[in-house]
Amino acid sequence: MPTKRDLLDLQFMDARCKLIDLAAFLDRIERHEGEPDFRLAAFREALPILLSEKPNRARAVLEALSDQTPEPIEAATIQGAFGAPQV
Repeated sequence: MPTKRDLLDLQFMDARCKLIDLAAFLDRIERHEGEPDFRLAAFREALPILLSEKPNRARAVLEALSDQTPEPIEAATIQGAFGAPQV
């Protein structure tokens, strides 16, 4: 079984790159005009989950960015998903 050090050696640079990508994404959002929508709000609400020390953070982030509505919508207005629940 790998140690924490082994995992850091193998995956730190990839995780570092993803974190920098997230920071750049937020910088781009802040530089542009207009009002953000529900997706940015959901994204910001999910960020503290990353810093928590609770187990299953990936699941918690996925659930925070998922529509928990139990009833299906009558008809789709687009082909695809928004990636965050609309509130």
